[in-house]
Amino acid sequence: MEVFGLSQMESLWLILMIVMLALELATVGLTSIWFAGGALIALVAAAFGAPVFLQIILFFAVSILLLVFTRPWALKYLNSRKMRTNYEATIGKHVIVLERVDNVHETGKARLDGMEWTARAVRGELTFEPDEEAVVVNVVGVKLILDKLPQAEGQPVNESAEITADEPAAAPETGTTDPVE
Repeated sequence: MEVFGLSQMESLWLILMIVMLALELATVGLTSIWFAGGALIALVAAAFGAPVFLQIILFFAVSILLLVFTRPWALKYLNSRKMRTNYEATIGKHVIVLERVDNVHETGKARLDGMEWTARAVRGELTFEPDEEAVVVNVVGVKLILDKLPQAEGQPVNESAEITADEPAAAPETGTTDPVE
């Protein structure tokens, strides 16, 4: 029996290929597309009059070969071009604290890329003062979770005061009060 000039097996492979393509479009999992490729080869074999058992063998062989050998490459290629979301892109960025960040009093605002965010500290006892720089370690809902910036080796952590250009630098250990140049 012929439908639209196609044999029964040609029609079967064409329908299977269309179903697999539609399934791939619906799921975008890069799984059923390879079976559509197998159905295409089986369709071509059927058009050339290959026996049914050969069409079935070709369908499974081509589908499995495509799945095993090209899917990992395709996933790697497609994932390498994946754009990070705003959430993912904020992790590790530095922010400027606008309002004291204090988890106990539930206060805190920070500026990230020109936008004001609600901010909280990564640990309850940690606080940040206005104009202090911090690093984003997480985003929970619409709140940035901040941590202290890592200190460079050999530099002491001085959380109680900030030295400005108008103030003298800390005195060297020799006991003199002259600013360090």
